[in-house]
Amino acid sequence: MYFIFKVHLKRGYKADQYAAAWIRASQLIQQAPGARGTRLHRKIGDETTLLAIASWATKTQRDAMEASAAAEIEAIILTQQEFVEIEVVGEFEDAAWRVDPDSPAELY
Repeated sequence: MYFIFKVHLKRGYKADQYAAAWIRASQLIQQAPGARGTRLHRKIGDETTLLAIASWATKTQRDAMEASAAAEIEAIILTQQEFVEIEVVGEFEDAAWRVDPDSPAELY
């Protein structure tokens, strides 16, 4: 499953500054069972909007990590609160339901 959220940087805060904290937190989060990687993207034409995508084996594993987040992860997240606004886009199925443009007749 994918957990996707937007990061809106407040005035004067740079994407590279947020990315440094995001990397530290992601490295810790990726130690959780079911973690399959994370990506951070900058919106084309808008350097103040980022898109974060975290991949998990299951929603249950992602929820378990969230419920038991280590103090170190929480501390990193707290350091960013005054500089960003987070907008959760949602949770999305991985291969359980997928449409590929190369074979649109196939639904997985």
